[in-house]
Amino acid sequence: MAAKKAAIIAMFATLVVAGVVAATVIIVQKKNKDSNNINPSQKAIVDLCQNTYYQQTCINSLSKATISSDTKDLIRTSFRTAMEELGNVIKQSATLQEASKNPETAEAYRTCQKLLNDSILDLQKTLERTESVDISNLNLLIDDIKTWLTGALTYQETCLDCFEDAEGDAAEKMMEFMKLGKELTINGLALANGFSDLLLPNDHGAGRRLLADSNKMGLINKADYIGEHWLNYATRTRRLLYAAPGDIKPHVTVAKDGSGNFMTIGEALKSVPLSCNDTYIIYIKAGVYQENIIVGTSMWSVMFIGDGPNATKITGNKSKVGGTETFWTATVGVDGDNFIAKDIGFENSAGASMHQAVALRASGDKSIFFNCQIDGYQDTVFAHNHRQFFRDCTISGTIDFIFGNARAVFQNCTLLVRKPLENQKACLVTAEGRTTINETSAIVLQNCRILPAPEYPVNDPTYKTYLGRPWKPYSRTVIMDSHLDSLVDPEGWAPWNVTSAHLDTCWYAELNNKGPGADLSRRVAWPGIKKITVNEADDFTPGQFMVGDSWIAGKGIPYDSGLILPLL
Repeated sequence: MAAKKAAIIAMFATLVVAGVVAATVIIVQKKNKDSNNINPSQKAIVDLCQNTYYQQTCINSLSKATISSDTKDLIRTSFRTAMEELGNVIKQSATLQEASKNPETAEAYRTCQKLLNDSILDLQKTLERTESVDISNLNLLIDDIKTWLTGALTYQETCLDCFEDAEGDAAEKMMEFMKLGKELTINGLALANGFSDLLLPNDHGAGRRLLADSNKMGLINKADYIGEHWLNYATRTRRLLYAAPGDIKPHVTVAKDGSGNFMTIGEALKSVPLSCNDTYIIYIKAGVYQENIIVGTSMWSVMFIGDGPNATKITGNKSKVGGTETFWTATVGVDGDNFIAKDIGFENSAGASMHQAVALRASGDKSIFFNCQIDGYQDTVFAHNHRQFFRDCTISGTIDFIFGNARAVFQNCTLLVRKPLENQKACLVTAEGRTTINETSAIVLQNCRILPAPEYPVNDPTYKTYLGRPWKPYSRTVIMDSHLDSLVDPEGWAPWNVTSAHLDTCWYAELNNKGPGADLSRRVAWPGIKKITVNEADDFTPGQFMVGDSWIAGKGIPYDSGLILPLL
C-alpha cells in the first residue's frame, strides 16, 4: 500500500513539473514573440533611456516625438523636446506674471522668462554641436556639450531660486511647470557621459582611447582641434592683452570727461555688433562709472580694458533688501560668450546690511577676468554659469562672496574677507551650487591667498571665517596650492544655515595649502570632505578641468595650465 501511494505521489509530482515546464516554455515563447513584435524605434528608445535618471520620462517623450531608431537622432530629438517644453513654460510664466498682484512674484516670473530663454539657447547650441561628429575633435565636442547641458540646467535652477521668498503657491506652481523640462535636461546630461559610445560606431573605440590618451599627454596638434579661426582670434587677443592701454586701438572709448566716443559704458555697448566673433574692444578711461550694465547674450567677444583695477571702476548699489532680485543686482552682468575684462574694477557699494548685492555676474561661456578688483559684501562674485577663468584678481566680501554654478578657476587671486555685520559673525568665502552629480561645475581656488581685509577683527575670536558651505546638494569646491591665513577657522567648512543638508553629497577638497589656516587636523569630518591625491588635484587645473589650453592659452595673460607651486 505504501509503495502504491509513493508511486502515485511520484506520478503527480512528475505531472506538476511537466506542467510548470510547459507553462514556462509557453511564457518564454510569448515573451520572445512580444519582443520580436516591438518595433525598432521603441527598442532603440528603451535601450537609450536605460542610461538616464528619469527613464519613463525619456521613453514617453521620445515615443511621442519620433519613430526613428537611430541613436543620434534620438539624442537630438530629446534636446528638441526639452526646448519645446521650456518654451511652453515661458508662455505659462508670462501669463502668471501678468496675473500676479505681488511685485516680487511678478519680478520672479519675468526673471524666469529670461533664464529659460537662455536655457533654450544652451540646448540649441548642444543640438547644433551634435549635427556632425568629428573623431579628431571628440574631447572638445563632449566638453562643450557637457558645459552647455550643465548651463541649461543651471539657468532652470536659477529660475527656481527666484521663488525662494515668493508668497503663496507660486514656487510650487513653477516647480510643477518646470518638472518635465528639468527631467529631460538632466537626462541629456546623463547621456552626455556616454556620448563617445552613443554617437560613434563601435569600430571607433580604439580611436576614442587613443584620442583620450594623446590629449592627456598634450600630443594633439592645436591647429587640428582648435581650428584656424580660433588661432587667429587668439593671436589678435594676445596682442591686445599684452599691449599697454595707450598702444591699443579700441573700437570705442568711454570717458567721463567727454574725451571719448561715449560718456557711459551703457551707451558704448549699444555700438557692439551682435553675434560677431571678432573681438570688440571698449577702452574705459580712468574714472568712477555709476551704472548697472549688461553685456547681452548676443554680444560676443567683447573686451573691456581699463586704466587699472583701482583707476577705472564701475559701481552700483542694487540689492536684495533694496527690492531687486539677486540676479539683477549685479553692477555688471555678462551674458555674452568670450568676454574679457582687463585692468578694471567692479563694485557693489550697497553695504553689508543690504545682504545679497552682486558686483559681477558672469554667465557667458569662456569668460576671462585679468587684473581686476571686485568689491562687495554678500555675493560679490556670481560665478553663475559655463567656463570662467580669473587671474591676478582681488576680490573682497563677507558671505558667500564667490558663489554660483560655473566651472570657474581662480588662479593667483587675492581674496579679502571684510568685517561682517555684528549679528553675522561668520564669513564664508564660497558657496558652490551644483545640483546633480553629472554637472561639470566647481569653484577651484589655485595659488590664491585668503587674507583679512584691513577692517576685519582678526583678534576677536567671536568672528569666524570658513572656506565655504554647500549651497546645493552636490556643491563642489577645491582649494589647492594656496595660502590660508589665520582667520580661516580650524573646522574649515560650515554647514548651510546650521543644517545637515548636503553634508553627505557635497565634494570639498584641499591639497598642498600653506599658512596658519591650512592645518587639516581639525577639519569637519563630513562624508563630503575628500582627501585627494596630486593626480586627482590635476583634474581640477584649468588645462584639464575646462580644456583651458583651447581658449585661455595664447591670450597673452599669465596662465598655468597644470599644477603649480604656491607663490606666497
